[in-house]
Amino acid sequence: MKILAIKFGVQIWTEEFDFEGYKKAWCEIEDMGYYSAFNFDHFYPMSNITSQYMLEAWTLLPYLATHTKKLKLGILVACNSYRYPSVLAKIASTVDVISDGRLEFGIGAGWHKPEYDAYGIPFPSAGVRIKQMEEATEIIKRIWTQEKANFEGEYYNIKDLVSYPKPIQKPHPPIIIGGRGNKMLRIAAKYANIASILNCSPEEYIERLDVLKRHCSEIGRNFRDIEKSWHGHVIVGDKDEVKRQALMMKEGSAIKSVQDMSIEDFLARMIIGTPEECINQFQSYIDAGATYFTCHFPFPEDLKPLRIFMEKVAPSFS
Repeated sequence: MKILAIKFGVQIWTEEFDFEGYKKAWCEIEDMGYYSAFNFDHFYPMSNITSQYMLEAWTLLPYLATHTKKLKLGILVACNSYRYPSVLAKIASTVDVISDGRLEFGIGAGWHKPEYDAYGIPFPSAGVRIKQMEEATEIIKRIWTQEKANFEGEYYNIKDLVSYPKPIQKPHPPIIIGGRGNKMLRIAAKYANIASILNCSPEEYIERLDVLKRHCSEIGRNFRDIEKSWHGHVIVGDKDEVKRQALMMKEGSAIKSVQDMSIEDFLARMIIGTPEECINQFQSYIDAGATYFTCHFPFPEDLKPLRIFMEKVAPSFS
C-alpha cells in the first residue's frame, strides 16, 4: 500500500450500496491505498435518487473493521443526539478494540431535523445541541482516560463511572470535530485532534481556519496541534460527465438548503473537474493548510471514480 504525504479518505454513503456491496467497497478502498474510510450517521438518505437502504452506522463499523486490516475507519460524524455520551464512549472504545486501534472518532451536534422528527428524538435549538455535544465530548474523553469518571453538567451527568476496556489508542482515538460554524470551531479548538471543515470553497476554508486559530489563541492551545481536514464532494472525470453528475446530485438532494442553493455556489463548495483541474483545486486547499481530505464521490457504483482519483490525482501529492 502506498503511503501518501497528504492523507486521502473516503466517505461512503450506505444508501448507495446493499450490504454485500458496501463491505466489498471498503475492502477495495483499502486495496486502492486510501488512508481512511467513513460511513455517516443518518437514518434517512441524503439523496432522493439513491435508496432507503440505511444500515445503522455504529452497528456496521465493527463488521467493516474485521474485513479490513490497515484502513483507518470511523463515522463522519456521529450525531451526539442519537446516543447518550457514556454509552457512545463504550461503543467507540469497543470499536477501537475490535479494529486494533484504527478508529477515528468523529462527533457532531446533529442537524437533520426530518430524522429527529421521524424517530421521535427531541430536536432542541442549535445552540442547545452544540452545548450538549461539548459536554458529551468532555464526558467521552474522561471515560476513555480516567479510571473512574465523574461529570456534572447542564445536560449530562455521570458518577463514578468505570469503563473497560479502554481504547487501544493512547491517550484516546483521534477526535474529529465536524462543522464550520464559529461555535463548532470553538469546540474544535478545545477538543479536536482533527478539525473537519466541510463543504466550503478555498476562500471560505482560509477564513474558517482563521476563526479556528483565533479560538486556539484564546484558550492557549497550539493551532498546529490540530490537523486540518477538508470534507466534501469530489467529482472527477471528463467535462460533460462531471457537470451532469453535479447537476443530478444537486437536483436529487434530500436537503432543502442544497436544493435552494445556486448551481454556482454548489459547485464552489466541491472539488470538480478533470484530473488536472482537481489537482489544482486540491492544491488550493493544501496551500491554505489542509493535510487531510475526506472525499465523497457521488454515484460510485463500481467505484470507478475512486480508482481514477487514486491513479490520476492522488499521486501528485505523494
